[in-house]
Amino acid sequence: MKKKYPFLIAEIGINHNGDIDIAKKLIDIASLNRFDAVKFQKRNINLVYSKEQLDSIRHSPWGKNFKEQKEGIEFNEEEYDEINDYCVKKKIHWFASAWDLNSLEFLKKYKLKFNKIASPMIVDEIFLIAVAKESKHTFISTGMSSEKNIQHAVDIFRKENCSFELMHCVSNYPAKPKDINLSTINELRRKFNCDVGYSGHENGTAISLAACAYGITSLERHITLDRTMYGSDQAASLEITGITNLGHGVRLVCDAIGEEKVGYINDEEKEISKKLRSHLADNNK
Repeated sequence: MKKKYPFLIAEIGINHNGDIDIAKKLIDIASLNRFDAVKFQKRNINLVYSKEQLDSIRHSPWGKNFKEQKEGIEFNEEEYDEINDYCVKKKIHWFASAWDLNSLEFLKKYKLKFNKIASPMIVDEIFLIAVAKESKHTFISTGMSSEKNIQHAVDIFRKENCSFELMHCVSNYPAKPKDINLSTINELRRKFNCDVGYSGHENGTAISLAACAYGITSLERHITLDRTMYGSDQAASLEITGITNLGHGVRLVCDAIGEEKVGYINDEEKEISKKLRSHLADNNK
């Protein structure tokens, strides 16, 4: 039987800014609002970025170059141990999108239930195969991807017999409503014959709630304590009120979608009908 509500993922990503206390507060908020999981991002910066990139100038709270900034927002093993223990305590799943094979190997320690292919990684065949071979249910974001890119990823996961779902995604931060094309959700489902979720980077909650009407099986949104904090993802994230509204709104919308029942009259309507139609002739009732 199809799950009534989409699997709700609160993307903490790098919005913790390297602060474990911020990460815990965001885990608390996600748990309180009945999200199913929180997600992080894991990188080995020496593998993901070139030496030229790492040496380039970038002023940040952690220093004056790109390397210092990237090191500042990466959690170490001890901090991930703490995240793992905290999520167990809060009874919420956690997982991470790895950006390189070393990070994927690192995450094996925690025996996580899920994997995530971030949109940039969908074109890396070696990485896709490595993830699929782990046989964990995998969320595959489709931002910046051609139909050929998506088909290749789907073929790999099916060949390895690994459970997956696609996530319609537009990789703008924040994404403009005119660029989001929620109708793509139906087309992805039709073309690839699989479950489809939505990973949103827009402002507000309205578009994510509308995505529920397309029968999505998962919904992911970035979350933050404050959208004005340092970081590239903060502006496209939901603060506490938005997180609460999304968690509550998803359930309201999905309850309202209901089932396709033309001509169905519920019990309350039957009683109301008796009152409102009592003045009509029997043959008009």
